[in-house]
Amino acid sequence: MTRAADPALASDRHLPVLLAEVLDALAIAPGEIHVDGTFGAGGYSSAMARAGARVFAFDRDPDAIREGQAVAEANGIILIPGEFSAMEALLADRGVAVVSGVTLDIGVSSMQLDRPERGFSFQADGPLDMTMSQGGMNAADFLNTAPEEEIANIIYRYGEEPRSRRVARAIVEARPLERTGQLAAVVRRALGHKPHDKKDPATRTFQAIRIHVNRELEELERGLEAAEALLEPGGRLAVVTFHSLEDRIVKQFLRKRSGGEGGGSRHMPERKSADAPTFEKPGKAVRAGEHELARNPRARSATLRSAVRTDAPPSSGSTHRSDRP
Repeated sequence: MTRAADPALASDRHLPVLLAEVLDALAIAPGEIHVDGTFGAGGYSSAMARAGARVFAFDRDPDAIREGQAVAEANGIILIPGEFSAMEALLADRGVAVVSGVTLDIGVSSMQLDRPERGFSFQADGPLDMTMSQGGMNAADFLNTAPEEEIANIIYRYGEEPRSRRVARAIVEARPLERTGQLAAVVRRALGHKPHDKKDPATRTFQAIRIHVNRELEELERGLEAAEALLEPGGRLAVVTFHSLEDRIVKQFLRKRSGGEGGGSRHMPERKSADAPTFEKPGKAVRAGEHELARNPRARSATLRSAVRTDAPPSSGSTHRSDRP
């Protein structure tokens, strides 16, 4: 991927997946306030601004904030450093209490993956970091100090790796680990790796450690509640996820908030929430078409779920309760 020459356009190092579908779900009217919770290289934010929205964008990655200034200024985007789970408080500081749309593009960005010094990928050797905020506990800290059982549980839960105990044992025996290449080699030896294998066996372990270090699933849960609290009646939520753990959280949140407590079956009917539905029943999940897949292979694992806010107050189970009627 190459950097766009025009600073008014987002860098196409990170091609925003399902962009047309996200814009369709947001149905932006000129002058509306919209939130992009995951600015990245500014692809969604720029498109939202060109559609007439006043955009507030968040990112916890200092690189994204620093490098996104030109794109933000050229498009009138207000770029705010911070986690999207804190969007309600950060917007209140700027006098914004309600918005017409919230967009979240969950997971690691191409910008982060493509830089070996960030330590997210095993495609090129780099320091074993993986922190999106570039602060706090990093991957090396966790792997070199955590008990073997905890490492195994994290790899199993967040990486869905069935042989997590074998991987954790190999990691502990190989300590200290400081480089992504070291970790990848340890996992490959533990699980076996043949050159013709379709998927590198280190993939699940790297995903699990990254999710744990950055508290990604907890951030998503809190971000969905923050969006629920901020969206005005008729406001639109659009969330793009890239693996089943993220998608499951979004799917269950929208099912519960649209009137169902959880998935039912013929043996146990779906339970109903005691709260009035805060979202209308969402439509079907949207995935990339063949044209986009040919242009951007990253879109293959992407899933878009969207929903429209009702006029009910935020759920009583939310940690982001609002006094808004």
